[in-house]
Amino acid sequence: MPHVIVFANEKGGTGKSTTAVHVAIALAAKGARVSCLDLDHRQRTVGRYLDNRAQTIRSKGLDLPMPRHATHDGESEDFFEATWRELERDCDYLVVDTPGRDDYFARTAATLSNTLVTPMNDSFVDFDLIGQVDPDTYQVTRPSFYSELIWDARKQRARADGTTIDWVVLRNRLQHIEARNMRRVSDALAQLAKRVGFRIIPGLGERVIYREMFPQGLTMIDAKAIGSMGIGHVAARQELREMMAALQLPDLGEITARAQSAEMAESPGVPDVAA
Repeated sequence: MPHVIVFANEKGGTGKSTTAVHVAIALAAKGARVSCLDLDHRQRTVGRYLDNRAQTIRSKGLDLPMPRHATHDGESEDFFEATWRELERDCDYLVVDTPGRDDYFARTAATLSNTLVTPMNDSFVDFDLIGQVDPDTYQVTRPSFYSELIWDARKQRARADGTTIDWVVLRNRLQHIEARNMRRVSDALAQLAKRVGFRIIPGLGERVIYREMFPQGLTMIDAKAIGSMGIGHVAARQELREMMAALQLPDLGEITARAQSAEMAESPGVPDVAA
């Protein structure tokens, strides 16, 4: 029973795939068994990122944390179910990246998640995905269709197994200079969070280094492989550490205890010998 972390946003360009890879590698670097499923068979960013990483490990003889990974074909429910079962086997965390569009399999993954992460950029264009605001006062007028979709997914999950989905809105690419727009977006998020029940955490900044590392499949976790690190690298590593802490993911002990509890609940009772 791995802890399922799904990165979902129907808008593209929010840093969703980059964040998903960094979370997966950060968990693997701690010794966790991590699997990744890329549901975006067109872009296939996470799949290619990890393919590049595997090639770098082979060609340079590096010892780097490496998750198992697979990419969905975008069409087959049987393939989706079989791949999901295979990846969650002997796994502590299953990290799922979804397409930047409405997608049946992305909705299914959201319903199966323990932690649902919605990355967004610091703009009302991205905010419109989850809520609408008054054009004059910038006060939230109503949740969007996507917020209602996640609300329904959380209700389905609660009915299915009694658990809840921790919905996290992750603010990527924040500007380093405080601006009026940034404050307005922040205020609107705080209002909407109280209405629909998500947490708001800081994500990764807008840095060239994240794009430069893609061809080699490296992340900010791989300090030794990157070599000498400048101030920008150090700041990026700190961003990643703060984001991982804010996600509040269960540690390996919690996951093991949950799995053992589930096994005991599913196993048949021991007969009373005395009787």
